[in-house]
Amino acid sequence: MLEKLFQLKAHGTTVRTEVIAGLTTFLTMAYIIFVNPTMMSDAGIDPGAAFVATCLAAAIGTLIMGLWANYPIALAPGMGLNAMFSYTVVGSMGYSWEVALGAVFISGFLFFLLSIFKVREWIINSIPLALRSAIAAGIGLFLALIALKNAGLVVDHPVTLVTLGDMRQPAPVLAALGFALIVALAYRKVTGAVMIGILVVTGISLLAGLTSFTGVVSAPPSLKPTFMELDILGALEVGMISVIFAFLFVDLFDTSGTLIGVAQRANLVDKDGKLPRLGRALMADSTATMAGAALGTSTTTSYVESAAGTSAGGRTGLTACVVALLFLLCLFFSPLAGTVPDYATAPALLFVAVLMTGGLVQIDWEDLTVAAPVVITAISMPLTFSIAHGIALGFISWTVIKLLAGRWRDLNPSLYILAGLFIIKLAIFH
Repeated sequence: MLEKLFQLKAHGTTVRTEVIAGLTTFLTMAYIIFVNPTMMSDAGIDPGAAFVATCLAAAIGTLIMGLWANYPIALAPGMGLNAMFSYTVVGSMGYSWEVALGAVFISGFLFFLLSIFKVREWIINSIPLALRSAIAAGIGLFLALIALKNAGLVVDHPVTLVTLGDMRQPAPVLAALGFALIVALAYRKVTGAVMIGILVVTGISLLAGLTSFTGVVSAPPSLKPTFMELDILGALEVGMISVIFAFLFVDLFDTSGTLIGVAQRANLVDKDGKLPRLGRALMADSTATMAGAALGTSTTTSYVESAAGTSAGGRTGLTACVVALLFLLCLFFSPLAGTVPDYATAPALLFVAVLMTGGLVQIDWEDLTVAAPVVITAISMPLTFSIAHGIALGFISWTVIKLLAGRWRDLNPSLYILAGLFIIKLAIFH
């Protein structure tokens, strides 16, 4: 049955290899079951329901990817998009989490339509690679600021806006220790480095009496507080257009980059360098986003950590199905997730931030018409505390600077349209 479903022999793999690969992928991305409920609870969502929604969205998305697209790629609520959900849409813009979930659902539906009608390549090709790298780096810096804030390493200041936190407190010291541990373990290629870092800091906190132990295993919490609570009509108002676009835009590039990057490392591309069944993979991703929104979590997307599984030999959807099964088993470990303090998950956020800013190495820093918009895009996300505003300022600055520099041939119609829409949005619907 497994051979018929996943064509193991054709991909040069075995059931044992696929199971080990699935376990490897899961261990590298399991930190999301601790991090995501914390971030969702900051938006006012019940932490128990957010925990169940996180596990179920990851399991459903990964299962679709494995069974339908037959790729060893796992999905879960995306880092960066969950921060935008909680801290920008709900925190800064003042929308309810129900409306924010509605926006996530609409973005997933639009992504699904783009996948069906194959408009994806046109959109991706019309956005300069440097601007895509800048957006990824900006999201990384946004996550870094949230991580430093959660750890107490950075606090607000009435004169300078931000300043260093009190380093005599245990939280910033333990967060710094956790981050150093994660980086060192990742450098040594230890599987599950992020997970180990979170658990070590949590363990020290428990031993020092800084946090209370709430148990390890129990029946899953109720999903009732968030299940089908999304407000789609509320998300259709004009002020939410840029938010829906930002959710869609980030998910589109994140997913496409992850799918192609992981597939290339695993030699799953065809002789032309293209990904077979790409449409199915994108539809799996967009379906997972819609399902996640209905369950009560932010955008579900493909995880680059899937590369850890392909490095362990994973080549088919069986790897993904193993990951999905492990996420379902996690439903019974909600008390453990409740034991983990914010400063234990902060190092994981900071580590993801480091990985996301790596794309800046591809930027041509000698070309000021590229370098300037890239810097504006990247730094405006943490400083305005908004991914959507960072994307808007990035498109506007890219288009205006290229025009004034006489480099209008570098622009295409979609850049003019997007820059114009973002100017109107910032001027009228800020």
